[in-house]
Amino acid sequence: MFPHHSRCLSRKLRIKSKCLTLDSRPSYAYFSSSSRLSGYDNTIQNLKIGKHTRVIFQGFTGKQATANAKESLEWGTQIVGGVKPNGSGEHLGLPVLPSVRAAKEQLKPDATGIYVAAHQAAAAIEEAIEAEIPLIVAVAEHIPLHDIMRIHSMLSTQSKSRLVGANAPGIISAIGRCRIGFQPLPTFSPGHIGIVAKSGTLSYETVGSLTRAGLGQSLCIGMGGDVIAGTNFVDALKVFENDDDTEAIIIVGELGGTAEEEAAEWIKDYRKRVKDPKPIAAVIGGFQAAPGRVMGHAGAWTGLGEGTAESKYNALENAGVTMVDHPAKFGGVMKDILAESGRDVRKIEQSAAQRRSHHTSTRPRLPTSSLHSSQQKRSLHLTAEQSSNLLKSYHITTSPTPSPSPSSSHFLGIAVARSSSSPCIIAAPTTKPQQLVHRVRRFPFCYRQGPAQATIQAVLAYLQLDAAPPASRAGVVDLVNNLWRFYYEKEAITLTLSLSLSPTKDEIIVYDPYLFFDDAAFKSRKRQEDLHALRDTSCIPDTELEAERNGIVYIPLASPSSSSGTASKDTQIPSTTHEPRNLVGTLVNGAGLAMNTNDVLCLRLSPSTGSANFLDTGGKATSATISTSFKLILSDPRVSVVFVNIFGGLTLCDMIAEGIILAFKEVGVDKPVVVRLRGTNEEQGREVLQKANLPIKAFDDFEEAVREVGRLAGGLQGVK
Repeated sequence: MFPHHSRCLSRKLRIKSKCLTLDSRPSYAYFSSSSRLSGYDNTIQNLKIGKHTRVIFQGFTGKQATANAKESLEWGTQIVGGVKPNGSGEHLGLPVLPSVRAAKEQLKPDATGIYVAAHQAAAAIEEAIEAEIPLIVAVAEHIPLHDIMRIHSMLSTQSKSRLVGANAPGIISAIGRCRIGFQPLPTFSPGHIGIVAKSGTLSYETVGSLTRAGLGQSLCIGMGGDVIAGTNFVDALKVFENDDDTEAIIIVGELGGTAEEEAAEWIKDYRKRVKDPKPIAAVIGGFQAAPGRVMGHAGAWTGLGEGTAESKYNALENAGVTMVDHPAKFGGVMKDILAESGRDVRKIEQSAAQRRSHHTSTRPRLPTSSLHSSQQKRSLHLTAEQSSNLLKSYHITTSPTPSPSPSSSHFLGIAVARSSSSPCIIAAPTTKPQQLVHRVRRFPFCYRQGPAQATIQAVLAYLQLDAAPPASRAGVVDLVNNLWRFYYEKEAITLTLSLSLSPTKDEIIVYDPYLFFDDAAFKSRKRQEDLHALRDTSCIPDTELEAERNGIVYIPLASPSSSSGTASKDTQIPSTTHEPRNLVGTLVNGAGLAMNTNDVLCLRLSPSTGSANFLDTGGKATSATISTSFKLILSDPRVSVVFVNIFGGLTLCDMIAEGIILAFKEVGVDKPVVVRLRGTNEEQGREVLQKANLPIKAFDDFEEAVREVGRLAGGLQGVK
């Protein structure tokens, strides 16, 4: 891969000093010493929304909330009013109240949709928890991780409120005509398949396939792509198990965290204890993810002790789940597994048809959302001296890596325990990667209270340092407390280091620190300004800086035939003369769909061909954004064909088409272009392209588009 990718991690902020980096860490079996408290588990039933659900909006009078509410009301959602801080009166003919507590008392809501920007979202969620609203749906992206961990520490101690999100499209009952989120309504139809997804665009692809197949959907839960989620796969599976409207289940996962593996364990148990289990299918995105990079979604990165896309796929398949490589296949696959399970597919289709009414495929242009966009995260690179000084200000003194290596070394740090939605001490009694595979362990603790002494003592015992000399043992205790203070005050995601006992003194030696920061605190709340003022953009390629300025996530990928190579600053593309010139430049809306597009191209195309890049246009994409995306893609000399793969949700297909035409005018597109348009305004989009009379091959079927891409790029392995 590209050597300085590990130092210039986009999408999240990372400081690297010497040894341990994300891209040098293999995937490890996950171990957690605690699980969610049962009180919050009791709120899972609150996810079962429908026509009975009374919904309020927080931020009700805002432009985005107003447009969304109008759509949802028209569709049948029972919105009973909303909240505007210190406001009152009416909006859309519904009451506006000054606080969530007042709305709870007067409107008796079952759920709230939070339609405020990221810098206001945490406070809005906390207000809803305090008012004991049964279901809280937060769609905003870029809510700071530490705000979310504080919220989860509140959720874990109560049994009234359930959170969906953040950074999620929301939750929608197609049968009950209840939408709390921003899902594209024309894609949905009432039916009997339950869906839980990390990715919004992949869930829309899934929904579209089921609608075309006549199966429809029962309940669709957007888990979201953040580092930790208010509702996970297992929570959703428990709802679907006992939902009479749900005949089968679909899981849409991706790399990052361990939620898919935990779902696989639950499914194994479910299939043992239930006589006639509901069929389950799944898709996983991220097989071709660039090592050491955050792939669009804030949580789409593989941390220490977490599985890869491949391990997630294998875990689900071993649990009896039917796996697909692209969600457009779900319609046919679900019919097959429903029939294999002995269920009457025709009866299910007839029931779905009876519940369905006509849906237009056209959606009006709505105000640009400021709530949910896949804007490029900024990277942070500090010198080793800056990193050392930063740690020293927290009484953590680092030394050069010992040489020769000490006979006994230990791994220690503070990180996120995604399963318990909390921080944790991460530890292993070794720093050797081949041994870390088996020995890394997490010790979760409460965000608001910090690590308890009993937890620290358990870590000492696990590190085999509980019998160390007194000063060394006390030094490790102080180190843990100082790391936590650093982690808390600087709003880090991961802080780890190596330590060993001095061979000559009763003291510890600390070395090889790894610091990984969340930049949402700065972008959304303007916190940590002093830290982010140190940002050095000289190590970031110009293409990635331009992408960032335009709200695009652009990550070059390694060529299929190269395992290494030097990268130029301008393009971050391997500069060796033996690089192939037949790669596919991809332009996709949505991080999950972008990952899956790269995965499928790798499967379908010949071994010497593949994707040149990951590119997510972002939720704020405009025609100008699409034109800029073409410029970025075509700056890579390896690209021989451009593949535009769009499933329109908030992103409109006709707007994408206009952007492609603009690119031909402004950028001077000199490569073949294949465009696949599905979803919102797909017919209008194809019409725009047709009238432009440009050398563009347009398709609505994904497989047909991939075959044409393969033909132009130099061959297919065969459709699988």
